[in-house]
Amino acid sequence: MTKIIRFKGIDCANCAAKLEKKLNKIKGVSATLSYTAGKLMLELDDEKLFDEVIKVCKKAEPEFEYTL
Repeated sequence: MTKIIRFKGIDCANCAAKLEKKLNKIKGVSATLSYTAGKLMLELDDEKLFDEVIKVCKKAEPEFEYTL
């Protein structure tokens, strides 16, 4: 399943790269984060992984906000 979300609350490209790396460590998740476009593209093996992705984003960047 593919999900594309728009986000805000990530302050720099370095933070975005670190977050992308963390997301790609989740088994069943492939993430591509475009800091400049404010988009996160996710390939999820199971829709239930979306909640895990959001938890990791919020933990890494407390100001992280998203819309589908």
